[in-house]
Amino acid sequence: MLERLVEKLIKNKNKEEQRTKVGQIAGIFGLISNIVLFFGKLFVGFIASSVAILADAVNSLSDMVSSILTLIGFKVAAKPADRKHPYGHERFEYISGLAVSFVIILVGLQFLQSSFNKILEPESTTFSFGIFVVLLASIFIKIWQISMYKRLGQKIDSQTLQASGKDSLNDVFTTVTVVLSVLIEYLTGWQIDGVIGFILALYIIYTGVRMIKDFIDELLGSRPSDQQIQMMEAKLASYPLILGYHDLLIHNYGPQSKFASVHVEIDASWSLSYAHQVIDMIEKDFQKNLEVELVCHLDPVAIHDTQFLKINKELMNILAEFNEGLKMHDLRIKDHNVLQFDLVIPEEIMENEQQLLAEIRQEVSKRIGNYQLDVRLDHNYLL
Repeated sequence: MLERLVEKLIKNKNKEEQRTKVGQIAGIFGLISNIVLFFGKLFVGFIASSVAILADAVNSLSDMVSSILTLIGFKVAAKPADRKHPYGHERFEYISGLAVSFVIILVGLQFLQSSFNKILEPESTTFSFGIFVVLLASIFIKIWQISMYKRLGQKIDSQTLQASGKDSLNDVFTTVTVVLSVLIEYLTGWQIDGVIGFILALYIIYTGVRMIKDFIDELLGSRPSDQQIQMMEAKLASYPLILGYHDLLIHNYGPQSKFASVHVEIDASWSLSYAHQVIDMIEKDFQKNLEVELVCHLDPVAIHDTQFLKINKELMNILAEFNEGLKMHDLRIKDHNVLQFDLVIPEEIMENEQQLLAEIRQEVSKRIGNYQLDVRLDHNYLL
């Protein structure tokens, strides 16, 4: 039913408008359901005199604030690029998610204190069938929220919505724990309400801290997903006209603003005009099929030079004997006695770079000849 409603509302809209609309729909549904949960839990919390239920109610209040921030975040993120923000405003979605995280931590700290006070001065809670029904209903509403946020978050590739889904899952655990604490006191007389509230408060704080880390990673520039890297590698490998590629870099300015650059190896005998025609085709293909703004750098390779091919092959063999992770590209033979190339060094052997270079120079001198090496160390963490 929800998916049919969403499809109806986003019909005849472009991809950016669809993304904004889906995000706003999720925010509105989340806001309405969290308002219902907040007042329901607040009501039974006062009736039962349970700090754990009240903590759960205020957690729903923080979810209301989160839904409002989600609505604002998608609204601002949808603004087009302007002179001050040439790459658009999509990263504001991460900022709104960061704000949600701080709200969650604040709520956790407040109830950490109130739960601690109730541990020192325990009070009996009241249990009734009506209280049990309200708490049980809130669990089912949260399960529905999890499903909604997950489906809509995947639909538009939104980390903010997926984080809201995780927060809803946390809410299910907290409410289940609250129900158990009320039942245990009703059945056994053990006053564990303050202890349960304290544990829930710690869990709420932990959730907020973890979310802050995730959103800061996005703002700083996190590693692209393996799926995204593999997809771009497969696309580059599908072009028969290029000899190879290296130095692939991927970055984004929001979920829909993806950029990349790559060095593509081409036949050195090509004319500049033809080479430009080939890379222009590649860049347009990336934009059309992957929605990535790609910039290609040309690296001509002298594939018809027998001396070059011989030296290149021997160098590759030498590097493979040292470490299978070592890679080389951009080989040039300068002034007949200088071998210039970029050496890609795996992260695990970076501490011994200079020693490694010295050993490679010795091996090159033995097997290739009296060449000087002009080596540029390359640390590419994507490939």
